Amino acid sequence: MTPRERAEAVKAAARRLGFCEVGIAQALPLEEEFRRYLAWLERGYHATMAYLDRNLERRLDVRAILPEARSVVVVAHNYYTPFRHDAAERQPHRYGKISRYAWGRDYHDVLLGKLRQLAQEVSRICPGAQSRPYVDTGPVMEKAWAVRAGIGWQGKNTNIISRRWGSWLLLGVLITTAELEPDTPMQDYCGRCDACLRACPTGALVAPYVLDARRCISYWTIETKPEQPIPEHIAQRLEGWLFGCDICQEVCPWNRFQRPTEEPAFAPLNGETCLELDSLLAMTPEQFRERFRNSPLKRPKLAGLQRTARAWKHVAQLRTPHHEHSTPAP
Repeated sequence: MTPRERAEAVKAAARRLGFCEVGIAQALPLEEEFRRYLAWLERGYHATMAYLDRNLERRLDVRAILPEARSVVVVAHNYYTPFRHDAAERQPHRYGKISRYAWGRDYHDVLLGKLRQLAQEVSRICPGAQSRPYVDTGPVMEKAWAVRAGIGWQGKNTNIISRRWGSWLLLGVLITTAELEPDTPMQDYCGRCDACLRACPTGALVAPYVLDARRCISYWTIETKPEQPIPEHIAQRLEGWLFGCDICQEVCPWNRFQRPTEEPAFAPLNGETCLELDSLLAMTPEQFRERFRNSPLKRPKLAGLQRTARAWKHVAQLRTPHHEHSTPAP
């Protein structure tokens, strides 16, 4: 088989596994992207996420991970489901919103299982090939590779945007020694639009394509340690978010083309897109482990979610007329 034929066979296998987009890039150093990344780190925009400043040689060149790597296969999985944060929108003082990607099963588990199957397919198509799968779990610059592989472009909100699917996408990377024909990198289609920058309630998008995690709701509700209090200027602008934030995606015009995912694992667990604040605050560690064992919500731990719940409940109650505090849930 030629590199083109092998590439087409790998792409067909990826689509059979449920990936909506698949592209291929040569396993060459990410020199320009890496320079931008270093500048971002030097400004302190990664906040307390020290792991982002480690294993830099692997972020620059995937051959530091797999020395004989020839290709990087990038896959994207649509996770959009057509539900809303109805309870939190009706009673913000009683409910907190969950980011859409965390409604269902932990995407790391879902995508990693599929990527391992894809690695087996690559070995079948290219006998002797070695592959390493990554799903947001190692020092791999997934977004940079997604652009190089033609999956989409990195929007002004820093998310990967596909012309066909919008930005409700989860990325996976398969580094492989197989020689596959690469795709053409995707050009930028954001144009003059700045809807995401204007919509961010905390001003975390400090410039087009630049995110300062120190101002980001997702950072404060997911990545910070439970004992780290949420600053008052962030708490006042949580806008009901208990875990993550989707505002910069919700306002993106490219998400008008969103289509529901066909992956049942991403449907809301127990039909929940929000959590009741008082129930969360009363939850025991044992109850938390049992309820969120297979959910991304386990990342900030119970103490982290409770810290955010207390911060938002205080703000929401101050904004809510007193007579509404005792209104029963619909």
